Amino acid sequence: MYLQDFEYFRPGSVEEACQLLFTYGFKAKAIAGGTDVLIKMKKDLLAPEVLVAIGQLPQLKNIEYIPGRGVVIGAGATHNDIQNSKVLHEKYLSVAEAAHQMANNQVRNLGTVGGNISNAVPSADMPPILIALDTTVKIVGTKGERTLLLEDVFTGPNQTVLEHDELITEFVIPDNGFTGSTYFKFGLRASGALAVVGVAAAVKMEGDVIKDARIVLGAVSPVPLRAKKAENFLKGKQAGGELFTEAGIMASHECRPISDIRASAEYRKDMVRVFTMRALDKAVNEGHV
Repeated sequence: MYLQDFEYFRPGSVEEACQLLFTYGFKAKAIAGGTDVLIKMKKDLLAPEVLVAIGQLPQLKNIEYIPGRGVVIGAGATHNDIQNSKVLHEKYLSVAEAAHQMANNQVRNLGTVGGNISNAVPSADMPPILIALDTTVKIVGTKGERTLLLEDVFTGPNQTVLEHDELITEFVIPDNGFTGSTYFKFGLRASGALAVVGVAAAVKMEGDVIKDARIVLGAVSPVPLRAKKAENFLKGKQAGGELFTEAGIMASHECRPISDIRASAEYRKDMVRVFTMRALDKAVNEGHV
């Protein structure tokens, strides 16, 4: 497996990178860690004539907490950066734990959260927990910048709202009052497995009453899916096992899985039921965001 010839640019800023993508159009591809792009190029699934490297840009690397805004994660932060971030361990441990479940250590050392989101793979591990926490994304292009809810970025498998000259530059998890959150994943092996099913949950509690809830399902629909009927069912009710059981059943009815080599649609539905129950129980009772 050999790489085809290509031109390689190493811009000094996001703005320069966007201009290069605009200039070369669909001949160009942005590359950060390369864990997806290079593999596809070796397999002849992708053949860009120009690679625009953005992984070295320091403005994309930061992970910091800004009072009044929330936790800001640069799109160039690797999954190991996120997994080991002191800021996330203090503010949103569930995000660090989700990053730990991503692929294997070699991939986590190189693969970036921006690349993970931009690839829009339905089984990706980071989108469910970030969507559950109401994360927004900043997108920069040659025409300016815009901010969207992360859940509005995905349009289909491997498809997003990004224009060809646009890049995601940062993610912001706001100070939104969630009292607990978690992400559960089922894969076919202990390391490096794609999610067969992923379920993230975030809750806001007042005493033992659920005031608000988010349930986000991965690998069971073309895009990360909020189980909104189950979310609404939980609001205003006293937390407990029977409530979580019913919410799990509702979430399993909301998902739209396929059958493939890794699992049948029926199996995935049942795992959504089980993992929704477990995620809600952990988010409520362990109380770590």
